[in-house]
Amino acid sequence: MAALAVGHAPQAVAAKKKSPNVVVIFMDDMAYADIGPFGAKAYPTPHLDRMAKEGRKFTDFYVTQAVCSASRAGLLTGCYNVRVGIFGALGPKSNNGLHANEVTLAELCKQKGYATAIYGKWHLGHHKQFLPMQHGFDDYFGLPYSNDMWPYHPGVLHLPMKERLKRWPHLPLIDKNEIINTQVSGKDQELLTTQYTERAVEFIEKNRDNPFFLYVPHSMVHVPLFVSDKFKGKSGAGLFGDVMMEVDWSVGQILETLRKHKLDKDTLVVFTSDNGPWLSYGDHAGSSGPLREGKGTMFDGGCRESTLMWWPGTVPAGSVCSTPAMTIDILPTVAELIGAKLPAHKIDGKSIVNLVTGKNDKSPQEAYYFYYGQQLQAIRMGKWKLHFPHGYRTMAGRPGGTGGIPTKYSQAKIGLSLFNLEEDIGESTDVKAKHPKVVAKMQALGQAMRKELGDQGKKGSGQREAGRLAKR
Repeated sequence: MAALAVGHAPQAVAAKKKSPNVVVIFMDDMAYADIGPFGAKAYPTPHLDRMAKEGRKFTDFYVTQAVCSASRAGLLTGCYNVRVGIFGALGPKSNNGLHANEVTLAELCKQKGYATAIYGKWHLGHHKQFLPMQHGFDDYFGLPYSNDMWPYHPGVLHLPMKERLKRWPHLPLIDKNEIINTQVSGKDQELLTTQYTERAVEFIEKNRDNPFFLYVPHSMVHVPLFVSDKFKGKSGAGLFGDVMMEVDWSVGQILETLRKHKLDKDTLVVFTSDNGPWLSYGDHAGSSGPLREGKGTMFDGGCRESTLMWWPGTVPAGSVCSTPAMTIDILPTVAELIGAKLPAHKIDGKSIVNLVTGKNDKSPQEAYYFYYGQQLQAIRMGKWKLHFPHGYRTMAGRPGGTGGIPTKYSQAKIGLSLFNLEEDIGESTDVKAKHPKVVAKMQALGQAMRKELGDQGKKGSGQREAGRLAKR
């Protein structure tokens, strides 16, 4: 009997383990092959390399839509962005944002008494009623939308400032609910990655004795690229490399703070990105590596993200998960880990605790659905990806621009096409003629989802409205 008691002791200890802290680091426009663990070689990313060695690589991890606001809506609500009415990239003239009735990751964590904070780019509505403090966050510091939404956007540089400001007003910096800088400059942007990191470290240290949820959605590597003096010219791989080195430093600062306070074995850290590279920017954009296309398309280069998960002692070190998963699964996963109740309304994500911990590689989802705008463009089911006929933008093999000035995309079309992603990661060889039963099943899944979430102007039964600016 004594031997049995000893044998069960580790499980007893595990059962008493406190709910984990949660940190989500969310990059902007970072491509699949932009970090060392996924193939980057032009510049070093030692902290992310270490994170991968001590954690788990997710090779087939997706976002809901390959554009800023839509992607963030999926991460924070556990829903396809189409369900919650958030599309595209909300700008300074937008009068909508995340609806107050949607439950965010922060609000989920607040159920269990977690401290919550966001340091970085929000992009789910810039009016006060939509800002993070109204969606479950205790603290916020950062930009309300993308860092190119300002009068120095390349599309308006040829105009006098008076005309520029009609299209793009000055970019604000927000602390909690207040604008603390009404005209963010290039010099200000150089400091953002450092400032987000310092705030994140301070938050961890302040809450080291309490459970916390920390969300760090970086403004980089979205163009225009900016980097602090400490990393300028350091990579030897141009400005993009310098920026990626600073991002890697930031990750290192956060992980080292967790180690310093002995929180590493009590904290799940997720590192991923909102979409793939903005290819028209050429040397100021990243690389999709073997994947097809980039941001603004639902080929894997646009929506499949290099993802790392780290939780020493719980996430198996040096492991790889090739089972498809998506940002919508993060919210229900966190809910299971901390014992929080899921939202009363329908969500699309499902817990992937088994994938995170390496217990098994079985997906809880039958398929993942890829809308662009309001059009259902593709479905991933196991190793298969089916594209429905749709148009898309492409560089068609041409190089992008240089020095932060983009070149133009071409327009292309794809017909009904089936790809085996295990054999054809670049989505290059259509095999629908060989697998008619697979196509038929996926088409049926698509039709059912169209009824639920709509398609090309036809509203679905499960769609909800975005928040609208309250009339004064």
